[in-house]
Amino acid sequence: MGSIVLVHKIMLHLLFVAWMCLSACTAQLSYDPNNCTSNETMRGSRYSCKSPQDSCQTFLVYRANKLFQTISDVSKLFNKSSEELLLINNLTSSSEVLKQGKEVLLPINCTCSNQYYEASLSYEAKENTTFSDIACEVFEGLLKHLTLAEENLPRGNEPEASSELQVPLICACPNSDSFTRSKRVKYLVTYPLVLGDDPYTLSKKFGISPEDFSAVNDLNSLSTIYPETVVLIPSMDAPIRILDIPDSPSPPPGFLPTNPVVTTQESTQPSNLYIAGSIIGFLLFTTLLASGLYMKRMRKSDVVHSLNPTNFPTLWSSSRGSPISTQTGKSSTITCLSPDLLVGIKYCLLNYSIEELEKATKNFSEENKIDDLVYKGSVNDVEVMIKRMRVEDIRQVIDLHSKINHINIVNLLGVCYAESNVSWSYLVFELPKNGCLRECLSDPCNPLNWDKRRQIAFDIATCLYYLHCCSFPSYAHMNVTSRNIFITENWRGKVADVGRALAPSVTPTKRNDSIEIPKGLVAPEYLLHGSVSEKVDIFAFGVVLLELISGREMFDGKSIKDSLGFLSGEASEGGCFEGLRSLVDPNLKDYSLPEALCLSFLAKDCVADDPIRRPTMDDIMKVLAKMV
Repeated sequence: MGSIVLVHKIMLHLLFVAWMCLSACTAQLSYDPNNCTSNETMRGSRYSCKSPQDSCQTFLVYRANKLFQTISDVSKLFNKSSEELLLINNLTSSSEVLKQGKEVLLPINCTCSNQYYEASLSYEAKENTTFSDIACEVFEGLLKHLTLAEENLPRGNEPEASSELQVPLICACPNSDSFTRSKRVKYLVTYPLVLGDDPYTLSKKFGISPEDFSAVNDLNSLSTIYPETVVLIPSMDAPIRILDIPDSPSPPPGFLPTNPVVTTQESTQPSNLYIAGSIIGFLLFTTLLASGLYMKRMRKSDVVHSLNPTNFPTLWSSSRGSPISTQTGKSSTITCLSPDLLVGIKYCLLNYSIEELEKATKNFSEENKIDDLVYKGSVNDVEVMIKRMRVEDIRQVIDLHSKINHINIVNLLGVCYAESNVSWSYLVFELPKNGCLRECLSDPCNPLNWDKRRQIAFDIATCLYYLHCCSFPSYAHMNVTSRNIFITENWRGKVADVGRALAPSVTPTKRNDSIEIPKGLVAPEYLLHGSVSEKVDIFAFGVVLLELISGREMFDGKSIKDSLGFLSGEASEGGCFEGLRSLVDPNLKDYSLPEALCLSFLAKDCVADDPIRRPTMDDIMKVLAKMV
């Protein structure tokens, strides 16, 4: 009987220890893997505080962008002194145009309001803007759009023009967390993540250890952090320094999915699960061991046999715990393979001789010319595209193709290196059987039917989604036109000229401009500033979508607005549907009127002059996936 009492005491003691451990874990500041536009609310969306006296002076990081290009712009947005920001960021001119993505350190007053930390400021809403636009674009995800909407809910579904909004930015004070108390942390810097950020690069950038970064954000060594989310950077001293990290790749991470898997509210942090699982396992093991000893003392061999763990598979397996994914508590049944697995894998490229290519193209004749510096030909009965390039550009294209792999990208087959630095080199690509999209749309004898056009639009969107959202780092194609889209034998779309794609952080200079102006209609911000972003591709996709609908080439700004005027309610004799029929390609004899109208609205949004108004490729995929 005494042994049974002892077992009960051990169980109660271990349960108390388990409760204490879990309480300590939940007291930590937590990382929220959902981005600004997510409709999910988790721990970490806002950080809890105890009382209004629990406040501090701290910092946040903001990045220069097209809307706020100078320190003067940023200081007005955050209601700060330009001189103060210049001093903190070691800059000299408040009117100097900063490089896109330049990180600016901003001092903030973090206060406790309604049980949450926040750095509150006001913002005057612009015309036709949304809470998502303000939270995720203007303030770069430094608060959730749901938080902004809740804070200003009496104003209605979306903010009215010129209305003054209260913006509670994410922040935290060090005295609220057990880790920061033990480490004497002076500041917790609010930092919005972008592609390429990981614990290793962040620890180098801020001069902290990866362990301290993980501890303050309640992460472990196998946790994943995602772009467009927010983390806290612990700073042990002042002034805070943001070091410039070279673009060389960081040590390969364990596993980097590019999109967070949606989790339910029942999901918990992995540290809690592992601690709970370990304690419960140890608890059951101790109970079984004590019970075994007690039964052995009673020398009842039949009872001992009945209590053998092998006769209790359900109980024994539950003590081991169910398999939990190491990715911040997400289910292991849904995975997203990292594009990093492709990094460093080079193509086994064929090595062509110049004689083979001259023979294939009839000595690079005009007859075989597809575009500037691009020729078609046949090598060993295989139809190919041959692109003439300078030897210094060949390596960049091969390197990029070694990092990307997608069914809707034209394959790189081989290379012909120049004999000297002054000679031309050549890259050899596959040539899909039905040629480029522009030729197919221009051929009245063999027009693409509606189903094929709809599928090609989806194929192009899938390719761009891969470049924007599933590549690491992400890439902007920067030259999407109907002449760079090729159609396979079974009428599927493939995007060519991917080797010129750039990461959005790259901005070409006039001295070394690595991007030519595409021949089609180009996003206005690229013409004005030469900026590289996914939104340039969105604009180009909208133009291609209009070409698929209308069959026409080379829209200019006026004709696009004229052609799509019926979508804005502009008066016309036949109304909206008559305006749509006048837009649709006359070669299309059978098409879905509702689908054509939907795609016209999508194209109109894509070619908006303001890049903030354009949808993302994720938005576009959600529309097209319902049609294909």
